[in-house]
Amino acid sequence: MNIRWKPSVTVAAVIERDGRFLLVEEETRDGLMLNNAAGHLDPGESPQQGCARETLEETAHRFTPTALVVYLSRSRETDTGADFTYLRFAFCGGLGEREPGRTLDTGIVRTLWMTPEEVRASRERHRSPLLLRCMEDYLAGARHPLSLVTTDESVYRQP
Repeated sequence: MNIRWKPSVTVAAVIERDGRFLLVEEETRDGLMLNNAAGHLDPGESPQQGCARETLEETAHRFTPTALVVYLSRSRETDTGADFTYLRFAFCGGLGEREPGRTLDTGIVRTLWMTPEEVRASRERHRSPLLLRCMEDYLAGARHPLSLVTTDESVYRQP
């Protein structure tokens, strides 16, 4: 059988301010979990645009990506056995002010600022192991220029 492998592309914001990281607490089928502001890349947007959109939707803050790290990961759902591969573009950058009156995306309960120690101590509540990996890589200085990823103009054209 010929099955075409299609990893899901996700974008995530690694946001640090004054030694704390901005995370979201979200409802999942496994209960309330912690995550970066993150989600799937939508058609017609670059990874940077997707990250800015997801951050605004999940935290009500504007976000300007300045650097990134790219990850490839795999997970399997314990109840269904479904196997997923994710290509994650994790961006660090500048966080703008909160947009007054903006509600958080469906499923997001709240945002919270956590120290690295608090993030490390809450591993059982991480939606993905990449939450901790992204933070640790950020703290270690892992950064690549945004020019690492080129978005061709064809992405923005209607089919």
